[in-house]
Parts: sequence; C-alpha cells; structure tokens
Amino acid sequence: MDGQHDDHRVDANGRGQEEREGPLPKRPRPLLASLSAAEIAAEFSHHDPQVARVNNGSFGCCPASVVAAQLRWQQLFLRQPDEFYFRHLHPSIDRSRALVRQLINAPHLDEVSLVDNATTAAAIVFQNVAWSFMEGVFDRGDAVVMLHYAYGAVKRSIHAYVARAGGHVVEVALPFPLSSPDEVVAEFRRALDLCRAEGRRVRLAVIDHVTSMPSVVIPVKELTRICREEGVDQVFVDGAHSIGNVEVDVQDIGADFYASNLYKWLFCPPSVAFLHTRRSSAAGRRLHHPVVSHEYGNGLPLESGWIGNRDYTPQLVVPAALEFVERFEGGLEGIRRRNHERVVEMGRMLAAAWGTQLGCPPEMSCSMIMVGLPSGLGIASEKDAMGLRALLREEFKVEVPIYYNKQPPAEEDGEDKSGAAAVTGYARISHQVYNVAEDYYRLRDAINKLVRDGFNCALLPSKEQRES
Repeated sequence: MDGQHDDHRVDANGRGQEEREGPLPKRPRPLLASLSAAEIAAEFSHHDPQVARVNNGSFGCCPASVVAAQLRWQQLFLRQPDEFYFRHLHPSIDRSRALVRQLINAPHLDEVSLVDNATTAAAIVFQNVAWSFMEGVFDRGDAVVMLHYAYGAVKRSIHAYVARAGGHVVEVALPFPLSSPDEVVAEFRRALDLCRAEGRRVRLAVIDHVTSMPSVVIPVKELTRICREEGVDQVFVDGAHSIGNVEVDVQDIGADFYASNLYKWLFCPPSVAFLHTRRSSAAGRRLHHPVVSHEYGNGLPLESGWIGNRDYTPQLVVPAALEFVERFEGGLEGIRRRNHERVVEMGRMLAAAWGTQLGCPPEMSCSMIMVGLPSGLGIASEKDAMGLRALLREEFKVEVPIYYNKQPPAEEDGEDKSGAAAVTGYARISHQVYNVAEDYYRLRDAINKLVRDGFNCALLPSKEQRES
C-alpha cells in the first residue's frame, strides 16, 4: 500500500464519524432467548469432541457465529481489497475500539488501540522505556519491577528491551500457594523498599492482573496505588487473561498502561488485544508500534490499525463477539460469575478426589484455578510437568496445563513444614461456557488411574521416544 490515504480518517485521534468524545450510548441487547445447552454445543461443535478441553486460558475459544462473521469480513477483503481498505477497515476498527472503550470504562477513545496480543502491547511499552534509557531520560541502573509470576514472554521482552538499554530488572518474589492478597502486597512493598535502599529509582512497574502460571488474581488497584505513593514513574498492567474473566475498569485501576487479549475470554478469534494508554500519562504520547508503516507519527491507534497488508479481521469482529455474549443471562458479568462459581466447584471436587488443596482462596481466582496434584506423581521439574501434560493429552485426551511448584530449600526433601508430602505439581483448570462436568471427571479419573497404576514422572518417555 502506498500513497496518501487520509480519507478514512476523521480526526488526529483516529475517531470515526460516529465515535466522538463523551459517553457512548448503551448498546441495546438483542431480544433473543438465552442460549440453550444444545445451542452452546453447536456454537463450539468445531472443538475436537474427543478432547476434554479444560484449558481455555491458553488459547481461548471462538464460537461459530463469530467465526462466520470473520469469514464474511475476509471474503469482503478478498473480493475488492482497495474498497475494503479505503471504505471499511478503519471505521470498523474504530467501532471495535469504541466497544472496548465501553467495556473497560476508558474516558477517551484515543486511549484505546487494538494490537495483535498482550505480548505486542508489552513490547510497545517496553520499547518506549528502552528509548528513555538510551536517550538519557532515565539513568542507567534505574529499575523496572515485575512479578516473579510474570508471563515468560513478557519477562524476556523486559530483558530484551529494558535490561539491554541499561535498566535494572527486579523480580518480586511471590509465594505459592497463597492464602491472602496481603502476601502479594507485602512482597511488592519489600521489592520497592529494596530499590530505595539500593538508591534505584523505579521507572516502571509491570503488574499482572491475572497471572498465567500459577493463576492468581493480583490486587492491581492496590499495587498501582502503592506505586503512586512510592513515586514509581509508570505502571503497566499486563491483563492478558483479564477482559471477560474479571472486571476491568481502567479508570478505577489508575495504571498508565493496561493491555488484555480479546481472544482468551471475550470470544474473539486469534489474534487481537487492546492497549489502553492513559491520556494524562506523558509516556503515552511517546508510544509507537514496533512495526513502522505509513501511519507512523499519527498516534498509536492509527499506527496499530495499519502495520502493512495482513489479516485485520480479528479486530473487526468485536461487535459479533459481544452479540454472542449478550445472548447469555447477565451478559459478560453473568458469564464471568458462572464460570468462577463452576471452576471453584470443579476445583474443590478435584482436590477432594486427589487429597490435595486449591492453590489460592476462591476470591483470588477467576475462571481459572490451581488444583494440587497427588505428590505420588513425582513432579520434580518443569520437564516433568510438560511430560505429564503431554501424557494426559495423548493417552487420556485431556488438555490441561501442569505447573511445577519448585519447593523452597527447607522442603526439598519432599515434605512441607507440617511433615506432609509436599505438593510439587498443580493443574490449572479453566471453565468457559462450553465446558461440562464430564470434562473435569475425565481429568479426575485420569490422574486417579495414574496413581493407582503406580505411575511416576520418572517413568515418562523422552520427547524423542514419544515421537518415534
């Protein structure tokens, strides 16, 4: 694509003709009956019927009605690409942005950009921090603080952008299992105190809203408030698992940047996410998409809306995804509530069957929860955890992530402080609208069979043996 293409643009903030500042009208809910169990099953009939899929958290899900809407957009593009680009693309992206703005209670449309995923959003923020170090705005040795639970790709991104540019990375050590949000707050304060004692100014705090592995809901509002009190320059909330899973109110949270995937818990196809940038944040005006194209310098929403010729249809089906959501009693809030109640119920059932416990209280979980696995499985490394996950997938047709919980030195002999066998492995179960109780019973029975058969992770075949 070359040449000027301003005809899709209404103002410098990337707002479409119908999307001005000020509150947006509430979208009327369609007068449709709530989806029946059979209709839900039909919406997800493209899922493998042989697999108990209790891992919505990793890749999300997309109902057939949204897939069909995406296909219509793709066909419209293929039919006449120029008309699609000049007439449809940017107004449709603006409509999706406006709906996201409503969902997250953002005051201004120009604060919302659509990007591929939360990892891309993180790279946008970290790139700007790296530039601040390289340009001397920040001093070498100034700190970036992140949680020990931070997503692996985000950790690597921080090191690739920030540490390389001269920043000092501090990880907040968090315990697991957890019994209270107070434990998270105490460790976060301790990390900030350490930075102060070392004479380091904290330039950025990266805080997960819902951590991935282990899955825990973090008190982001309180941690953001602490950052403000302690003089932390910028706060980025990585909410990759958040929208559709927990309430997201960016004004209430008060972070400078907030990102969340729309394909994990909001029924969009992969891959689309939003990045909210608080207008009052000076850093927000310096943000740029890492892929530079024709819109560079016209604001992040426009930059993100065109990064070259590619499939933008995941960004265009947000209205279709929300129409699907609104067919459930209580809409998105109702879905979240029922998913949470059901995953807690299934988590407790599994813990009782295995003689273990949940990894955190129900109030620190969302539509995902951590369930301790029997110690007899002998999970002693991340390799064991991945091997057990593969075994469950290949032999039992159960898809569930397994977390290796490395024990502190005092408990590496296999017992916890009470003398009981230490729980070194946890299953992270998810619940989404397509899940049924049988999915979790199959997981329960698979683990119980392995225990009865005397299985231990030391018996796991190597990757080469499995593939031979």
